[in-house]
Amino acid sequence: MPNLGRKSKVLIVIVLALALMLIGALFFPVPQPGIELSANYGGGVGPEPFFQLGPIYFTNTLIASFMSILVLAGLFYFGTRKMKLVPTGLQNLVEAIVETLLNFFEGVAGKENARRFLPVIATIFLYVVTNAWLGLLPIFNAIGWGEPGTSGNLLSSIAGSVFPEYDGFIVKTALFRPANTDINVPLMLALVSFLAVEYWGVTAIGARHYAAKFFRYGQLIGALGLLVRGRVKSALSGIFYGGIDVFVGGLELLSEFVRIISFTFRLFGNMTAGEVLLLMMAFLVPWLIAVPFYGLEALLGAIQALIFAGLTLVFATLAVTPHEQEPE
Repeated sequence: MPNLGRKSKVLIVIVLALALMLIGALFFPVPQPGIELSANYGGGVGPEPFFQLGPIYFTNTLIASFMSILVLAGLFYFGTRKMKLVPTGLQNLVEAIVETLLNFFEGVAGKENARRFLPVIATIFLYVVTNAWLGLLPIFNAIGWGEPGTSGNLLSSIAGSVFPEYDGFIVKTALFRPANTDINVPLMLALVSFLAVEYWGVTAIGARHYAAKFFRYGQLIGALGLLVRGRVKSALSGIFYGGIDVFVGGLELLSEFVRIISFTFRLFGNMTAGEVLLLMMAFLVPWLIAVPFYGLEALLGAIQALIFAGLTLVFATLAVTPHEQEPE
């Protein structure tokens, strides 16, 4: 029975995920093409559709997202398929990843909360860093649809001078584009982070106590009661401090939603800027000089994944901490 229950939960999650994908495709059927950043690059804030199946549009960033999912699924499947007491090979790598993340989470949230947060936050971290590192492969932004012409880089210029019949090709719509540079992906991750934090907060301390962090009207109502009973001096002091309490609670509630915007544009902005830098360096200077920038971009991808997951971890830890136990 326990095995049957677990399979049922997995099936429900898969059905819900497919349903959400279908609903998203029906209500948002036409992705906006990206805004050209240069003569050789058609990137922008929106995905670029190239194939349609019924009401569903397949975009280059969607393909890149599926590639990241397949890489992670394959890594953990083959790493845990034949588990041994003494890990070797892929099992050793998978266990090292999970243990490192778990130790990091325990240092921030404690042992009990770390195990509760691990599935969601670790998935966010691995998904972001995989998107970033896959985006460094040469097939990204190099294969797709476009028009004849020369890209204007040094190698094309040399080839054109040696072979006059040389005719290059400018990619306008890439078949593969890094998923993190599509603003919909960071927004999706920010929404997942937001919903997970709110869920953990409500389930940990109860809906009433969690809502009390934002709706702090108790002192104000008490002061108004004193005013009705004629205790004006005490009531005025209570109204003043109660108003401050209500204002602070409103700011905290607003900050919860502002976090979605900050998470989205922090990841999107940094990853898009890094991609544009790599493209510009590849077109302006010989490829050997551009190689160190790939290392910097790989480091940037890991840092951005760590920041996104780390901030989610911190906010989740604060959410499950009762208000009276929060540090000043």
